[in-house]
Amino acid sequence: MTTLVLHRGSLRANPYARWLADREEKLVLLGSAEQLALFGEELPTTAPYLHAEVLPDYDTSPRVAERAAELIEEFGVTDLVACQEVDIERAAALRERYGLPGQRLDSAVVYRDKWRMKQAALRAGIKVADHTLLHTAADLTAFAERHRLPVVVKPRRGAGSIGLAVLRTDGELAAWLDTVELTGPDGEPQWLAEAFVEGSMCHVDGTVLDGRIATLWPSRYLYALANFRDRAGRVDIALDVADPLTRRLTEFGERILEAFGGPEHFAFHIEVFHTDDDELVLCEAASRAGGAGVRDVQRALFGFDPMEYPVRRQMGLPVDHEGRADPGRIAGQLLFTKRPGVVRALPDPAALPPGVLKYTTYARVGERVPEASHSGDFLAAFVIAGADRAECEARIRAAEAWFTAGFDIG
Repeated sequence: MTTLVLHRGSLRANPYARWLADREEKLVLLGSAEQLALFGEELPTTAPYLHAEVLPDYDTSPRVAERAAELIEEFGVTDLVACQEVDIERAAALRERYGLPGQRLDSAVVYRDKWRMKQAALRAGIKVADHTLLHTAADLTAFAERHRLPVVVKPRRGAGSIGLAVLRTDGELAAWLDTVELTGPDGEPQWLAEAFVEGSMCHVDGTVLDGRIATLWPSRYLYALANFRDRAGRVDIALDVADPLTRRLTEFGERILEAFGGPEHFAFHIEVFHTDDDELVLCEAASRAGGAGVRDVQRALFGFDPMEYPVRRQMGLPVDHEGRADPGRIAGQLLFTKRPGVVRALPDPAALPPGVLKYTTYARVGERVPEASHSGDFLAAFVIAGADRAECEARIRAAEAWFTAGFDIG
């Protein structure tokens, strides 16, 4: 049996050979040249890999799907694994073309195309922000007149807040229109405008295994997700078991999964506005594990990697999971996005505060760091746990103070 892996990101963080070792699977890898360089990694050259290569412009190039098809035919591929956002739809199309098992286009498109996503939510009676597709500049100006500024604009198939903008003035709106092409070569609109929603952002994460929800738990961002160039620590913590909002968000997430569907085995990440009027409004949903440190937080809550288990089950391999249950502790993450300058000092990791499960830095002393380019462009990241949300947040704040005191850039 031979599996083609479409991969964007760190190979070290996604050890497919280990995940599938007990099946003795032969692997073919097609990945991103830019991401391989970013993480300073080498392509695997030994068994179980039969072949591994990378392509440039991986996120958008049509050559990726073309080359994947060639590899499927060349190596007699029997399964296709795709865990990252940019691969969800192209993998589904390849599965349909070659009769491979796994997610099909009907659900992949709903989780990937934000216009289709919102239409599916509305059909199911799930509240979303007012929105419109942008065919012309007049569509945006008319939408802004109806809803008043600020207005949110985002790519129809975007990820990681790349391209997302909050237009707060007429000048910002006009300047934004001067910088984008609203439609693609086929004339299809590529951008969506949404009414700005006042409130906080929550997210619901988990896994579906064997067609049933295996894990599902909500968290709340304590920062503005779209503002990824802020300098303070970005805090995101799971909600307590007894918090009334926990059950509301749990039920909301269940409704989304029922309405959108999906394959037998997958991870999901659902972003939800909790408005100032105490309503829950869908922002976006994805049929893959959450980015940043969400995977690590889920591992701390439930004891397994939400990316690994769906891959194993897709391959027919067993997983150590006894059924859906509440977490036994609360975990969260603290993130510092990049800021421009030369790193002059980093705090001593030997003196980490209590409760830190994972601490990662993405720059070295003496390195020149650029400005953050997207919401996952980190300078440092922490995963921290506590007995409850209050203890977890206290430990996060202590880690924030520790890092801030020991970090110097200029």
